[in-house]
Amino acid sequence: MIYLGCDHGGFALKQAICAYLQKQGVAFTDCGNTKYDAEDNFPDFVEPVVQGVLQDQDNRGILICGTGIGVSIAANHHRGIRAALVHNVDYARLARQHNNANVLCLGGRFIETNVALSVVDTFLSTPMINQTKYINRMKAACKE
Repeated sequence: MIYLGCDHGGFALKQAICAYLQKQGVAFTDCGNTKYDAEDNFPDFVEPVVQGVLQDQDNRGILICGTGIGVSIAANHHRGIRAALVHNVDYARLARQHNNANVLCLGGRFIETNVALSVVDTFLSTPMINQTKYINRMKAACKE
């Protein structure tokens, strides 16, 4: 299951991603915001995404705010979450392959929609490289 959340800075991009996932037949849960609200706060939408991701190791999350920085900081405060702020397909691939990132963070004001959709595809389809060096790095970095 894919869990998505955003504040006003990522609202338009999240709507585009939801439409894209629906068209692709990918199961997802929209954790909000479900309407544009210039006064909302990203931490309100990070928590339900994080909780959804933590329910099953195969779940993934996508968080979007204006820069992607705030949601990535907030998500990474949770044990078991490996959130990566991603700007392009190469970052998405490496975030999954080398770090087993389970939450994709995007900056709604800094990434074009077509690039973001390619990033989402890459993030959702790329597995971690199952090599000892990557596993050990992830465990040390995340204290897992």
